[in-house]
Amino acid sequence: MSSLSPFGKPFDAFLFDMDGTILSSIAATERVWGAWAIRHGIDPVTFVPTVHGVRAVETVRRLGLPHLDPEHEAKILLEAEIADVDGVVPIEGAPEFLASLPEERWAVVTSAPLPLARRRLEAAGLSVPRNIVTAEDVERGKPSPECFQLGAKRLGFDPRNCLVFEDAAAGIVAGETAGASVVVVTATHPHAPKTSHLCIDSYRELELRMETSGELMLQPAR
Repeated sequence: MSSLSPFGKPFDAFLFDMDGTILSSIAATERVWGAWAIRHGIDPVTFVPTVHGVRAVETVRRLGLPHLDPEHEAKILLEAEIADVDGVVPIEGAPEFLASLPEERWAVVTSAPLPLARRRLEAAGLSVPRNIVTAEDVERGKPSPECFQLGAKRLGFDPRNCLVFEDAAAGIVAGETAGASVVVVTATHPHAPKTSHLCIDSYRELELRMETSGELMLQPAR
């Protein structure tokens, strides 16, 4: 058990990242970003691993290439990612786990724009949730805590009483900075990150319990 275990602690709500957390889109993402990198003379081997969990416009802007308009390139990448959902699948156990949650107690908080989020959720066979925060909703993307703060606010809760499910470093930092507890999903990562947070490979490792107050509690699956 990790030193920052969420077990035995009541939470008002759960906030889920999308890519790598409730669904796997890593193959499609790396195809699209790899091809884009090659077109612009960027080494895809070193570049592509840096794109996960961050808004596309911020990833392009971070390159600091004066001949590239980050907003324009982000639109090109969005169109390509919407067109390529081959291999997008749910993380093991995610459909059942999400279906067990009251809809007013959870939200998806993703760095993807809404059209891409809808496309990937549908491709993975997951319903688009009633509560979703996407790239368009915030001024600063992850690792800024703004997205998780907004997700908690829309549900009517304090982020410090929420549990964030994340897989990428930027999202983990965003959750921590928002004051939330964090669970790290490692299903799409060949190596578990060095973290004090609980790491899971499948949602089948978790068992949900609802308190009479409506609060959510987790325990290890028996």
